[in-house]
Amino acid sequence: MSFDHNALDSLRIERSPEPTNDNSSPIYKWLIIVVLTLAVVAGAYALLRDKPIEVKTATAVASTNGGNSSSAVLNASGYVVARRQATVSAQVTGKIAEVHVEEGMQVKEGQLLARLEDTTVRPSHELALRQYDAARKDLEEIEVRLAEAERNLRRTSQLRADKLVSEVQLDQAQSEVAALRARLEASRSQVRVAEGTVKVREQDLDDLLVRAPFDGVVVSKDAQPGEIVSPMSSGGFTRTGIATIVDMDSREIEVDVNEAFINRVHDNQKTEAVLDAYPDWVIPSHVINVVPTADRQKATVRVRIAFDVLEPRILPQMGVKVTFLEDRPEGEGTPASRPAVRLPSSAVFEQGDARYVWRVRDEELERVAIRTAGERDGNVDVIAGINPGDVVVAEQVEGLAEGVPVKLAQQ
Repeated sequence: MSFDHNALDSLRIERSPEPTNDNSSPIYKWLIIVVLTLAVVAGAYALLRDKPIEVKTATAVASTNGGNSSSAVLNASGYVVARRQATVSAQVTGKIAEVHVEEGMQVKEGQLLARLEDTTVRPSHELALRQYDAARKDLEEIEVRLAEAERNLRRTSQLRADKLVSEVQLDQAQSEVAALRARLEASRSQVRVAEGTVKVREQDLDDLLVRAPFDGVVVSKDAQPGEIVSPMSSGGFTRTGIATIVDMDSREIEVDVNEAFINRVHDNQKTEAVLDAYPDWVIPSHVINVVPTADRQKATVRVRIAFDVLEPRILPQMGVKVTFLEDRPEGEGTPASRPAVRLPSSAVFEQGDARYVWRVRDEELERVAIRTAGERDGNVDVIAGINPGDVVVAEQVEGLAEGVPVKLAQQ
């Protein structure tokens, strides 16, 4: 059987070329990818937006400065010093016999602190007393003999007037009186010399007594009985001081201010001092003066600051941080009646010149603008915007926004 090829060809279907589709271009493919990506992100956001952000929080506490509205213009560090302090020593070299003080003891001006041995000075003093006593007795003898010679002279003069004695006897009586008067003056001089010697020896004894030069507190006991003490350093084991006394009423603060910022400091400027030992205690203070010289090695200027009220907790050589406050017109107070509160510096955020915090309320974030007064020791005083007890975000985390739910991070 033969095939009719013409008949088979007539049955073949002719296929025309498929039209070109513009939707298969690369631009269209990228557009689809972007749309799908946005859809995924929107879906993820819709699913996750109700998931709370884990944050660390801090609670605003009332500031101890009572809401001072003055802004800080400068911060500096320094130490508490005593303007009146003395290391007491003996005026002579000698061995210590007694020490009557201990650290922390309060002493009054003139109070006996220590005594040196007087084994060499005491005999000299007793000898001077005996010499003084002998000189006085010699003076008394001369006074008696002079009185007798004067009586004899009066009798001789009367007898000479009656021509009962010779002129020679009268001359002898007069000469004896004159001689005794001269001896009397010499004896009086010897008495004064002996008296001066006694005073010198008494002063030598007094130099062995070490007394307090002023009222104060003993902060250091530097010698013990049996040790040698000397007013001058002579090396070896010789002590140059017995005790150190501090006048606690003379306590003040000394800080070094960079000379580039010294123009922000002036006399009687109000300051706030915070001791390193008591970081939560703000002590009102003020500038005494700026010492009129600079340290060219450190490029600093020393500033003296006085405490408004001295308290026993303030001790010499304690470290202290001082905040110099901006001057405000008298009578100008805080713009808000609420007291100032304190927050960690990490809880305060800045945007341009504005400052704000993220307050946590009903487990959601709320952005609150604030006004600050000063910063020290990692804390900020806030004088407007929040109240004591408000809870705020303590540290920056990703995703902070208005109305975002939050939960407390595990500490």
